[in-house]
Amino acid sequence: MRQAAIYVKDIFCGILTEDEEGFHFAYDAAYLAKSDALPLSPTMPLTNDPYLKEMMFPVFDGLIPEGWLLDIASKSWKIDPRDRMGLLLACCKDCIGDISVKQMGDE
Repeated sequence: MRQAAIYVKDIFCGILTEDEEGFHFAYDAAYLAKSDALPLSPTMPLTNDPYLKEMMFPVFDGLIPEGWLLDIASKSWKIDPRDRMGLLLACCKDCIGDISVKQMGDE
């Protein structure tokens, strides 16, 4: 099982988990209580219920480099290009945009 702390505008908003069942994302209760809380995407509105998916959620998969940048990242960190969680953890700590990803324990 691997976990990532997800941030929106540098504010902790929830935890993404990969396990044998697939991917799970749950918004943090403290984040949901904020009046200015923003959803990660239109397909993942703010809710207390966890999101479950067999494959990586599109909002996170879209953060992972593509093309020649994916090749460089994959070769540099020796990560299989199909290991979406590994690539997300390695490449998406400081993304362009509002969302950032940190390995649990690194935050």
